[in-house]
Amino acid sequence: MKQSYFIRFYLIYILFTLACCSLKMEQYHGDTDQIDQENHKKKEVVVFVYHRFGNSTYPTTNISLDNFKLHLSYLKSNNFKVLTFGEAVDYINNSEIEYSDKVACITIDDGYKTFISNAMPLLNKFGFKATLFINSESVGGGSYMDWSELKEVYEQGIEIGNHSHSHAYFLNKPREQRIGFFKKDIQKCQEEIKSRLGFYPDLFAYPYGEFDLEMKAILKDLGFKAAAAQNSGVMYFHDNYSNPRFPMAGPYVQMEGFREKANMKALRTKSEKPESFLLGYYNPPKITVTFDSTAADLSRYNCFTTGECETTRIGNSITIQAKNELKGRRTLYTITAPSAKGKDWYWYSHLWIQPDVKE
Repeated sequence: MKQSYFIRFYLIYILFTLACCSLKMEQYHGDTDQIDQENHKKKEVVVFVYHRFGNSTYPTTNISLDNFKLHLSYLKSNNFKVLTFGEAVDYINNSEIEYSDKVACITIDDGYKTFISNAMPLLNKFGFKATLFINSESVGGGSYMDWSELKEVYEQGIEIGNHSHSHAYFLNKPREQRIGFFKKDIQKCQEEIKSRLGFYPDLFAYPYGEFDLEMKAILKDLGFKAAAAQNSGVMYFHDNYSNPRFPMAGPYVQMEGFREKANMKALRTKSEKPESFLLGYYNPPKITVTFDSTAADLSRYNCFTTGECETTRIGNSITIQAKNELKGRRTLYTITAPSAKGKDWYWYSHLWIQPDVKE
């Protein structure tokens, strides 16, 4: 009897021990999953957009090779993980991809010859990837790369994206014409790239950074994975079809400004009312943005636009309106705020477009 009692006691002890170990393992894995999710929510990518390299004839879209080299050197020496735009989209959206504290992306619009002659040697020197968005109608003409040159950089690891066929001002067309024209134009570029380079791109960059909600919907319906805009800001898990990029040309290329942008954080939004980017009946336009970036100190926010801003804040919501009528074709409303703790800065911008204004 005693032997049977001890055997039963021993079996109960073993089962109890195994149950406790299993519970601890579940708690451990649960904590790990929670950490992974928290890191996923923190993921951000600073995306830069360039056009010409070492061509001072066009200063508003050019960066000198000395400055471009300084940009790349800063990213390298400060241990930034540099991704293609497609990789950046996957990184932001896939919680299984490991979190990195410093992530950047280099994009280039239009496909000028100065990319292959001047930028590629520097990218190769630093071992960095990049994404090139091309408008197929311009390929091989004037100062643009031809298809053989595009194939060469593609085979060297440069990602190629769609930048439309005609690089048109799509918003200039009446709505009933714009939708069909935009869709056909995008598909034309897709077929050209497929015919010449052997694949259909799944990434897009809006010409001039101009788009509306319907253009975003068309890209999604056509199977594009993501799109890049040109309003300034930091990419995060928000909207795959309006990813912000910091422009790197003209007065914005100096190292102080580049360093500031490279370390910028996203001032994340919960809502924007209105959502539209098109200027309606009221000029100057008004927008109310509700932020959810709890790490930023919104009590110390700054507002920037052409001229002066008029703003009001209620909690995490800020209403923004320019003091004077907007005159330009494209105007940004920008909000920045310092971190509640530490030295970080957070950035948000909204683009207003007036298609009736010619450039």
